[in-house]
Amino acid sequence: MLKAEYFPYQLQFKKPSGTSRGILTHKNIWIIKLWHAENPDIYGLGECNPLVDLSIDDRPDFESKLKSICSDIENTDDLLDFPSIRFAIETAKKDLAMGGKRILFENDFSAGKKGIIINGLVWMGDENSMQQQIEEKISSGFKCIKLKIGAIDFEKELALLKKIRQNFSSSEIEIRVDVNGAFSVKDALYKLEKLSAFDLHSIEQPIKQGQEKEMAQLCKNSPVPIALDEELIVHQNISEKNQLLEFIRPQFIILKPSLLGGWKASEEWINSANKNEIGWWITSALESNIGLNAIAQWTFQLNSILPQGLGTGQLYINNIDSPLEILKNQLFYNSEKLSFINF
Repeated sequence: MLKAEYFPYQLQFKKPSGTSRGILTHKNIWIIKLWHAENPDIYGLGECNPLVDLSIDDRPDFESKLKSICSDIENTDDLLDFPSIRFAIETAKKDLAMGGKRILFENDFSAGKKGIIINGLVWMGDENSMQQQIEEKISSGFKCIKLKIGAIDFEKELALLKKIRQNFSSSEIEIRVDVNGAFSVKDALYKLEKLSAFDLHSIEQPIKQGQEKEMAQLCKNSPVPIALDEELIVHQNISEKNQLLEFIRPQFIILKPSLLGGWKASEEWINSANKNEIGWWITSALESNIGLNAIAQWTFQLNSILPQGLGTGQLYINNIDSPLEILKNQLFYNSEKLSFINF
């Protein structure tokens, strides 16, 4: 018989991290532990990671739903509106099936032989703070920099991008920017035209999600390739996914398994994107190392050639111990380090 329980856990940021939705100092997650009643010493772990004001399962009844699911873990069909729980159960089951060693996929990444190329993430802040982060990422060896913009003066953000391009061409440093929907529909195209001067790889979610007609027009007319991110979250069945991509026709989509419902749900997006000749990459969503480990091992299986957004594991002072580490611009699984702490 399959048994389950969960544990709440609060992650503390090393320093306040800014997004267009506010400053983050901590975030709450829930860890699911899964085992067979006859062998409780071997168990799988999964992470529920709903993001406040973003995930569709950021709702008052979240923990009561999680408690109900863990009390009847054999019945997990009614989870369409709880993607982070679906992801946690999917990964915990895979972990358990693989022997409870946090090796969910046996590949060159989990064996410590190869890394995953990632982008260097620059959080919102004042101009000096962002400039310092940019310099640190480039000096660390990152060849792809992702800047979160939209919270400070736009002209100052343009100045930051100009400074990068004065020193590094697009063949030396790839630049992605993430707006998190901060541009208004009225001025979005104007700002995209301004941004195009800096030879950007892409811009994530320039306007708020849910404005599909306006987003389709932007994707058609923008001089900068557009990547959908938050736009994907509410679409949980295959037909909706296909319809969205066929209508908006973005240049890229960004996949966050803990917000989309897990690996299987993300692979549905990938299949739809491939059919429509849309590029894609995988991004973590502020998970602990339990969720990040599951996402990273699965991502390696996909053989994507683009830099992935998997560099968030170093954000916390109390992250869960793991073999994950960043060397230059790659995420590695150091198989010589101690594995995850027990729960």
